[in-house]
Amino acid sequence: MKLRTHYIFSTGLLTLLDSVLFHEYFYYALILSGVVSVIGNSLIDRIGHKEIATRYGYIPVRTPLTHTIPRSVVWGIVSVVPVFILLLLIYYYGFSYHEYYFSLSNKVLLLILLNGVVVGPSHMLLDIFTERGIYVKRNGRWKRFALAHFRYDNPAINGLAILLGVIMLFAAIHNHNYDYYYHYYHYYNYYF
Repeated sequence: MKLRTHYIFSTGLLTLLDSVLFHEYFYYALILSGVVSVIGNSLIDRIGHKEIATRYGYIPVRTPLTHTIPRSVVWGIVSVVPVFILLLLIYYYGFSYHEYYFSLSNKVLLLILLNGVVVGPSHMLLDIFTERGIYVKRNGRWKRFALAHFRYDNPAINGLAILLGVIMLFAAIHNHNYDYYYHYYHYYNYYF
């Protein structure tokens, strides 16, 4: 799949997962999910692709360095290190009136770590539908595995994955708004 497809799909998936688990940090989770999605998917694709020279020119090829499920989890966790560093800098050198929003509570750190764990397998979920697939280990050797053999630049499949990412974003927004207004309504209905 194209890299922008990975960005949108992973952002939608991470935001939906974060909104279910940490609904009080929705907008914070939305921004962090987008940042982790861009860093994680870029890292997996930049490190995991190499070009082989043939008589027809250079051909991009995936490597098992990043395009396996266990290694993608590791690269996803590595991709959140800059986010941790950025949040530490904001927390220690940030403005005092933003202290509530930038406080590094255990939930925020868990949210970032969860995003790092999920961003790699979400990348593999989309790549398993391309013609080259992902790598799995069989009999001590790396073999390619694909569920479908679509080209990576197929507009219909990329559009479907982008649509799923946008639907997951809307579901996360709906989940946040439902929780917010449900508690708001019942709070005032109870006391007034």
